[in-house]
Amino acid sequence: MLYFDHCASTPPYEEVVTAMMEVMRKHYANPSSLHAGGVAAAKLIERSRALVASQLGTSRGNWLFTSGGTESNNLALKGAARHYRSRGNHIIASSIEHASAHEALKQLEAEGYRVTLLPVSETGHVSAESVRDALTDETILVTVMHVNNEIGTIQPIREIGELLRDYPQILFHVDAVQSLGKVPLDPEGWGIDLVSASAHKLRGPKGIGWLYVRDGVKLHALSSGGSHEGGFRAGTENVPAIVASSKAIRMSMESMEERAERMYALARRLRAFIATRPELKLNGAEPLAPHIVHFSYPGMKPEVIVHMLEQHDIIASTKSACSSKDNKPSRVLLALGASPAQALGGVRISFGDEHQEEHVERLIAALTDVIVQLKPLERGNQH
Repeated sequence: MLYFDHCASTPPYEEVVTAMMEVMRKHYANPSSLHAGGVAAAKLIERSRALVASQLGTSRGNWLFTSGGTESNNLALKGAARHYRSRGNHIIASSIEHASAHEALKQLEAEGYRVTLLPVSETGHVSAESVRDALTDETILVTVMHVNNEIGTIQPIREIGELLRDYPQILFHVDAVQSLGKVPLDPEGWGIDLVSASAHKLRGPKGIGWLYVRDGVKLHALSSGGSHEGGFRAGTENVPAIVASSKAIRMSMESMEERAERMYALARRLRAFIATRPELKLNGAEPLAPHIVHFSYPGMKPEVIVHMLEQHDIIASTKSACSSKDNKPSRVLLALGASPAQALGGVRISFGDEHQEEHVERLIAALTDVIVQLKPLERGNQH
């Protein structure tokens, strides 16, 4: 079975599985307890936190452990907006944010905040200029995802961060769930205040994520209880997942350059094939992340294509795993100006460490066969 759905989740490193099992066996004490077992567990957490910080070169902030990217986005957006409400009520975001950010912003709108969704170009990019033009005296927060989880476009995070340096009262949040370990990311060098990430996107365990919070930034906590995670997130820490996640991020960062080079080559080969097929349309354009190729078969239901690929022992996906079970056109593709047929027919291929050239050739052969079978069913060919 060829698994081309690494954007949704990734197979964990064996070392990650081993680390998680060992910690579960040996360090089951509550890290908030004062006895020796609790102290040992707490030390593992802080050692893991320091490892994450060192991998991202962050010394002027702290990394919180959360349950994943969704919680990190919600804590960053709702926590910042509610804490800094006295400064203003205006938030700026791209129109192609992940559902966890998009829905959180809709909730904040219901609370009286004003949200400006920036348009994207037909290639799927926002611009720093559009951020600047949207700023007002009431703006308190800007959020732009680094790599779009559906089409893989890389947003100009460094340029936006440079722009916002002149507005120290405005916080800058970046959803890095699909970029961490895949493309370069420099939170402090780029002027980012808050960064969300998720371990299972880079071969770590599910149920654990990170939120970087720059020194001096305050957040309104979403959960009440103890003073865990600096008071930002109440609840007993998941020590085994925390330790395993820090190992995953270290291994992913160490192999990032080699992985990106290999995946870019695979993506170029797949895009070249798609460009030769009039039935298919590529979505998004450079700059793109190395691990994502997205295309549409207008007029065809994407789940049909996915199930036909599965008959070839190939796993792919339609759009974001969080939204793949609804039958609505892709909000991301509509924002790019795609037709409803194109927005309904999107298929996402996302690469992993195991993929080589022969795997992409096998995928191309399977897609060719799928197109041959579906061609008579295209609108206009039916009698």
